[in-house]
Amino acid sequence: MENAITLPGSVPVMPLPAALLFPHALLPLYIFERRYREMLEHALKHDRMFCVACMKPQRTDWRTPADFFHVASVGLVRACVGRGDGTSNLILQGLQRVRFARFEQEQPFPIARIDPLQSHAGRIVEVEALGEKLLEIYRAQKEHGRQFPEKVDRYLSDLRDPEMLADLMAATFITDPARRQDVLEELTVADRLRLVIQYLREERGGAAA
Repeated sequence: MENAITLPGSVPVMPLPAALLFPHALLPLYIFERRYREMLEHALKHDRMFCVACMKPQRTDWRTPADFFHVASVGLVRACVGRGDGTSNLILQGLQRVRFARFEQEQPFPIARIDPLQSHAGRIVEVEALGEKLLEIYRAQKEHGRQFPEKVDRYLSDLRDPEMLADLMAATFITDPARRQDVLEELTVADRLRLVIQYLREERGGAAA
């Protein structure tokens, strides 16, 4: 799925432990730290966009850009509710994968120059076959009561967008943040589908789809 929104040249970055944003996915966030309240204010004044970057393993906080991964997704603030105490609840919608090229600012929150990353489909027949296999796994998840919202479920049932399927399955059902980061960084859609299938099977204890 192509991103129809023009991305700015630079965006604020919110490094978080074990949190990733995928294109197409929605991420609810509670903004309470002062540095991130400043970051949100900056984003709302400009393009309403920022990145959520996953911190590297064993990091519980970050001091420099070396403490978090540099491939992330730009998100658009779709809804934001400010509270009287200065905190906010918001919904961030993932738009596109990007790589941080350099940092214009590191404190109190990072601002990164970004390079958009484009996905490559690979062989269409292969992508469609892998997408069907991933849909089988999704149907099994539904039998256990775990599924996407109804509108997304209807959209994906016809396998119109295997890339969207891979990203939403990874965002929703893969629990390990390092594995989610692997999926996020994989730009070939066929290989991304393979990773999602592999990780979902392993996290389900090797059960067949």
